[in-house]
Amino acid sequence: MAQIRLVNVRKEFGSTAAVQGITLTIEHGELLAILGPSGCGKTTTMQLLAGFLVPDAGEIWADDRLISSPRTVVPPERRRMSLVFQSYALWPHLTVFQNIAFGLEMRRLPFDEIKRRVSSILEIVNLVGYEKRYAHQLSGGQQQRVALARALVVEPDTLLLDEPLSNLDANLRDQMRFEIRRIHERTQIATVYVTHDQAEALVIADRIAVMNKGLIEQTGTPQEIYERPQSKFVASFIGGANCLAGQLVAQGLVRCGQLQFRAIDGHGLRTGDEVVLCIRPHAVKVHRARPAGTSTNLASGRLVQQAYLGDLRDIRILLPGGGQIRALIPSGICYQAGEEVFVELPVEECYLLRS
Repeated sequence: MAQIRLVNVRKEFGSTAAVQGITLTIEHGELLAILGPSGCGKTTTMQLLAGFLVPDAGEIWADDRLISSPRTVVPPERRRMSLVFQSYALWPHLTVFQNIAFGLEMRRLPFDEIKRRVSSILEIVNLVGYEKRYAHQLSGGQQQRVALARALVVEPDTLLLDEPLSNLDANLRDQMRFEIRRIHERTQIATVYVTHDQAEALVIADRIAVMNKGLIEQTGTPQEIYERPQSKFVASFIGGANCLAGQLVAQGLVRCGQLQFRAIDGHGLRTGDEVVLCIRPHAVKVHRARPAGTSTNLASGRLVQQAYLGDLRDIRILLPGGGQIRALIPSGICYQAGEEVFVELPVEECYLLRS
């Protein structure tokens, strides 16, 4: 196992800085997810870790060994890292056993040792009994587990997973999230997991590093990232929070266009600051009539869009002044397009961030 450290790492392609001086540590036995939208720099970061790209500035360390800098780059095959791509890249003419054993054979290990290691990893990934099957005889999830087994059987210090579930259908993705988490808990190998899917990151990771435009906006546990986002981008990207721009007019009181709301300020904001009020869609309450005894954080609005999601209904409400707010309500409650409603934003669910 190894601790991996990126120190002020930067990578440019022409005039574009894909990675802008990031510093990040992956601890021994930790599963860290690098999460962000397409083009944010997460795959470039993965390629820098793997040794496929050379940084323009900064350093990457594996424990006390420098493995990447503008002057020195340890080649991928000498980094004791295994990489699993989006495509499983299984040899179609080899059996499951042969695919998994391939890396060990390249290391010229004795057959008894190869058989022992392959048998052990088959048990870990729940593929005992599939040794003689070929890739075309396996489901997508089984193929993914073969790719994981092949990466793990060589006993790497670090495992790199680049969007490994993107080719699976929704049900298989859900299953494989828990499978990857289970396998990690068994092996305790330091793992970097690149994804654009927030649900994957929340289920799988010990910690999440949220990237945006080549920078790490926030690093923390899934609970910290979700419950205490430190920027508008993190709040909106993780959980799709409503973000209403406004100005702080008094402590904990923000004016958003024609409306005023009370919110929790955990950042020491000052009166007059430009701020963003954030609230999760599931925390927004919607009423047909004005609720009795409620006056704080209440506004009238008009329903402009809705989508049926099975157990929930996703609705968009136009507020006075032109702003929109999104709410998730039980699917059994049905509103008509254009219907006038009252929107309640519970104070304890509203938090303020710097604009």
